[in-house]
Amino acid sequence: MAESTTTTTTRPLKIIAGADSFGCTLKDTLVSHLRSLNIEVEDLGTSSYYTIAAEVGRQVSESFTTPAATETRGLVACGTGVGVAIFANKFPYVSAATCLTPEEALNARFINNSNVLAVSGMSTSPSTAVDILNTWLNTPFNIESFLDNSTPTIGPGSSQSYESAKCAICCLVKNRKLNPIDIIPGGSMKILRETPTSAIVRFKAGSVEPAHHHTFGHDLVVMEGKKSVWNLSKKERYDLGVGDFLFTPAGDVHRVKYYEDTEFFIRWDGKWDMFFDEDLETAKAAVEKELGNGAV
Repeated sequence: MAESTTTTTTRPLKIIAGADSFGCTLKDTLVSHLRSLNIEVEDLGTSSYYTIAAEVGRQVSESFTTPAATETRGLVACGTGVGVAIFANKFPYVSAATCLTPEEALNARFINNSNVLAVSGMSTSPSTAVDILNTWLNTPFNIESFLDNSTPTIGPGSSQSYESAKCAICCLVKNRKLNPIDIIPGGSMKILRETPTSAIVRFKAGSVEPAHHHTFGHDLVVMEGKKSVWNLSKKERYDLGVGDFLFTPAGDVHRVKYYEDTEFFIRWDGKWDMFFDEDLETAKAAVEKELGNGAV
């Protein structure tokens, strides 16, 4: 059975905040707002943008490896909001997003599960920043809801009508050419956005991905078709159809079989890599043996 499509938490929230001299006034405004909401805040104060963002990123990253009663996120500010996001994103498990509007904050949470909000002290008014923060705080990462409901909330990037598209993710890839995945026959891929990275991937019916692993974990949601994923590290099999979500941790060896023409949305942190643990013929033989012992 596929894992849940909703990523939410009932844990209390803690925010690690910091800024450089260009973002400190806006950061102070947002810290006061957070405290008015009875949200715990650890304010690291003001330093250079790279120092303060790295410290926020480090603490958020470490919260993923240490069980805690609270969910830890970050808030960083500099002149543009870009520099602090870049340095915060250098740490594992951190998804820092620069948001200049509430709509961008909504997408950062819905699509990319942002856990560090970066804001611009030079371009964003206090009232807009509060709206951005509220949206970011109140928007869950919910791929299923995004697929079903997000078309009205995400405006088009051009004059082209979105009404005929199935969903907002489909709109992102519509009319874009996917590039063949040379190392795996039958596959093609199109990067949608960077840092954190997301893409649309397609595989033809009958394709097999040999057992492989990555240095990063990745989330995916099936948009069309049907596939099975064998997590060989955990000795588990996931049969996935339209709307199913699956997270594969970094380092886990997994093999994939596509029963139909299949398209899925995938998100990961860091640079793409792929290390094969078997060749294609070995993978095909293993899949045939597995499917021969049970129903698809």
